[in-house]
Amino acid sequence: MGDEGGARAPSPQQARAQASAITSGRTAAETEQSPTSRLRELFDGPRLSPGQRRIAQYLIEHITEAAFLSITDLAERIGVSQPSVTRFAAAVGFSGYPALRERLQAIALATLGSAPGISAVDRSNELQAAVDAEIENLENLRRDFADPDQVVEIGRALSRSTPLTVLGLRISGALAEYFAYAARRIHPDVRLVAKGGTVAYDALLQSREAGGTWLLAFSMPRHAQETLTALRVAHGAGLKVALVTDLALGPLADAADAVLATGTGSRLVFDSYAAPVMMSSALLQAMTDADPERTQARLEAYEQVSERHQFFLRD
Repeated sequence: MGDEGGARAPSPQQARAQASAITSGRTAAETEQSPTSRLRELFDGPRLSPGQRRIAQYLIEHITEAAFLSITDLAERIGVSQPSVTRFAAAVGFSGYPALRERLQAIALATLGSAPGISAVDRSNELQAAVDAEIENLENLRRDFADPDQVVEIGRALSRSTPLTVLGLRISGALAEYFAYAARRIHPDVRLVAKGGTVAYDALLQSREAGGTWLLAFSMPRHAQETLTALRVAHGAGLKVALVTDLALGPLADAADAVLATGTGSRLVFDSYAAPVMMSSALLQAMTDADPERTQARLEAYEQVSERHQFFLRD
């Protein structure tokens, strides 16, 4: 029986908002970085040319194989010259390719040593292989979340931005729409931009004029030129940009103030986005944690409206 005052039991979303706050407490075992994060840190400091970023991205995506290639084989795989690989090694702080390869091999061996024991024989079909690849993406994301400070800080910033603009063009629109739909439950003014060109520019300029301070953008392969242009327009208008993407290097990352990079599944004809969706959920959680009173009030109000108008079936 309910309380005398007739208080409702919290909805699942309200219960999660109350019980799932992100904390920064972590054990030593949990702070081990993912191989992808280690490589991004290795390559992210220097100012790399477009050709060098191409080499870096190949190494990030193929570390367990690339780390054991000769300079000739690596250059051939990437489609660059051997001197380009040598210059890349020097640009990221190594005396030459042998020294870089030694570091890459240490990272690759750690990756192989921590990977689940799934052999090629166990992968009976391409669908299972695709699931295995997504599990690896999620495992890497889990390692990254051992230090949640970046997600927490960005979530707080997004929570304070009123309005908050969310941008996703072409295939990235589905991720942006998911985030915006959920964010509207806990934030008073969320604006979704799903069309590029001058329509996007108008929305970004209006958001800044209305007092917005941040844009959250999603960019998944194939990365759209119009997304890059929109990020630059946002910067020009005075908005800060947080970017959820699969690449920590390159023009899109350069155009963002904060990059939340996570892997996508690419084993099937169309990519899958388990890890980016998880990243979106983590940002939403961080936003709820940033202003718990507002979150609770808005969720309660929404539950009352949804019950009054019977938005949902009773399970």
